[in-house]
Amino acid sequence: MARGSTTTTALALLLLVVAEALLLPAAAADSAGTTAAPVTLRVERRQVLVDNGVVQVSLSNPEGHITGVRYGGERNLLHSKHGGNSGGYWDMVWNTPGSGHQGNYQMYVIPPSLFFLAVDKRLTGAHVYRLEGSDFKVVTATQDQVELSFRRTYNASRQSGGGLPLSVDKRVVVLRGSPGFYCYAVVEHAADAPAVSVSEARLAFKLNTARFNYMADSEAIQRYMPGAKDRESPRASRLAYGDAVLLVDPANPRFKGEVDDKVPVLDRQQGQQGARLGRRRPGQPHGLLGRHAQQRVQDRRPAQAGAHLARRPDLRHAKARADAEAAKWPYGFVESPDFHKATERGSVVGRLLFRDMHVSHQDMPAGTPYVGLAAPGQAGSWATQSKGYQFWTTTSPSSGGKFTIENVRAGEYSLYAWVPGFLGDYVHASRVTVAPGGAVELGDVVFEPPRSGPTLWEIGVPDRSAAEMFFPVVDCPKYNNSELFAGRDAYRQYGLWERYADLYLASEDPVFTVGESHHSRHWYFAHVTRKVGDDGGYAPTTWQVRFNLGRVAANGVYTLRVALSAAHKARLQV
Repeated sequence: MARGSTTTTALALLLLVVAEALLLPAAAADSAGTTAAPVTLRVERRQVLVDNGVVQVSLSNPEGHITGVRYGGERNLLHSKHGGNSGGYWDMVWNTPGSGHQGNYQMYVIPPSLFFLAVDKRLTGAHVYRLEGSDFKVVTATQDQVELSFRRTYNASRQSGGGLPLSVDKRVVVLRGSPGFYCYAVVEHAADAPAVSVSEARLAFKLNTARFNYMADSEAIQRYMPGAKDRESPRASRLAYGDAVLLVDPANPRFKGEVDDKVPVLDRQQGQQGARLGRRRPGQPHGLLGRHAQQRVQDRRPAQAGAHLARRPDLRHAKARADAEAAKWPYGFVESPDFHKATERGSVVGRLLFRDMHVSHQDMPAGTPYVGLAAPGQAGSWATQSKGYQFWTTTSPSSGGKFTIENVRAGEYSLYAWVPGFLGDYVHASRVTVAPGGAVELGDVVFEPPRSGPTLWEIGVPDRSAAEMFFPVVDCPKYNNSELFAGRDAYRQYGLWERYADLYLASEDPVFTVGESHHSRHWYFAHVTRKVGDDGGYAPTTWQVRFNLGRVAANGVYTLRVALSAAHKARLQV
C-alpha cells in the first residue's frame, strides 16, 4: 500500500467443527430454518457471547479476540488463558517501505499495548503484535443472524510513536442452525496515512491441547501430531530455523527422533482452495494464508478449518460441508458494503489456445492452464504485485481450453495465464472491464510462449515445481521426517540441502550430460551452496551441462532459457 492510495480489502474465513469428530448426532449440526434454535446475544462489560444452540462463541470486549468456542456441550475447544497469546486472534506482518525489515507482526490497541512472543529477531527483525479493536458495535442482532464489529480506527495525531497506519474492522457472524461461525476483516488505508507494506494477515486459532492431537487436511495429509510442549526444550532441540525442531524426548515415544517442521505442511496446501488454512499442532497458531507465497488478496471461496479429536475422523462429512459452503459463495448475509454480493459481481469467459509452430501448425487448446484476473500490468506481474484482488481458475484437458472466471468484483483487470510444461507468462493485450452483473466474452485468446527456435534439449519440466528432479534420501537417523513427505512430496523433507556436500565432494559438482543423464537421477532438486567446515561457512557451487550438436548453424544464435520454480536471497551466474 503506497502513500496517497486508499485500499479496502476483505478476507473471509469459515471455521467449521466437524460433527462426527465430536460424536454428536448429525441432526444437531444439520438443523436449519424454523427447527433450529434462534441466535442469542449477551453483551457484558468485558466479553460478548453469541449462541445458536449448536455453537457458542465468546469474544473479548472491545478487543474482539475469540476467547472460547463451545460445540455440542463440549468444553472450550480453544487453548485459552487469562491474557497473553491464546484463543483466536488476528495478526499482521507489516513494515515501513525502505526499513529493510521483512515485517512486523502488529498487535495493536489504543492506547498502545505491546505483547512480545517468541520470535527470532535475528531472522526477521520483527516485533510481534496482535490486531485489537477499541470500539465494539452490534451490526445485526436477529433470531436468524448476529454480526459483530470490533473496530480500531487509525488516528495519525495519536500515533507519534509509530504503529500500523491502517484502520481494521474485525467481523464475526453467527447464523441460525449453523455448526460454525464466520470471520472476516475490512482493512482500510487512508489517503493521508503513512506508506505501509503488508506481507501477511491471518486469523490464528490455538486449539485445546487436551482435546486435539490429530491433524486432517485431506485424505493424503493427516496424522497424529506431537504437542506444543514436545517442541520446547528439553523435549526438543532447535534446528536450522525456528519452525523446525528435532523431537528428542516427546510425550508420545512414537515421535522420538522425528523432525517436526510446519513449513512443508503449509506449503503443500497451496492450490487446494482460493485461500488456505494452515494447520499447526495443538496449542500452536493456525493461520489463514493467501493463495500464493506473496500473500496477494484473493476474494474467493472460503477456507475451511476442520478440528478433530483423538479419534481418526471420517473426512467425507467435512468434504461435503466444505462443498456446500463453496456453493454458497459469495455469501449474501455479510453486512459490510465492502464485501460485494453476487449481484455486484460479474464473470469472464473465453478459450485459451496455445501457439507453437515447432509443435503444431495449428493453434492448440492449452491442456491444464491457470487463468486469472489481477491488477493491470505486464506478463507475470501478478506474481509480485500485491494490490487489488485476484481471481483464478484452471481447466482440464477435456474442456478444450475453455475457462470461466466467476464472481469477479467489478473493476478493471488484466487477464493472465501460464501453462504447466511451457515457459513464459501470458497477458491479454487489452484490459478487461468487469461490470456488476455482467459477463465478459473474450472469445479465443492465444498464448505464444517465448521461443527462439526448435528445442535442442531440455532438463526437467517447466511447471514451477522441483518435484520431478533428483532428491536424495534424507540423513537417517539424524533426521527422521514425517510420513507425510513421501513419494512426490519427498523433496519437502527437512535437511535435504545438507546432503549435497555428502553426495558431491569438493570440486565434484554435478555434470549433466545430455542424452546420458536424466533429471530424476542427476539434477539436484535445488541449486544449493556447499557447507564448508564446521564453522557454518558455505561456498558457491558450479553445475555443468555438457551436450553435443551434430551440426552448428554458421552465425546462428542459440538461446539458453532457465525456468526457476523459486529463489530466495540467491544470485545465479551463467
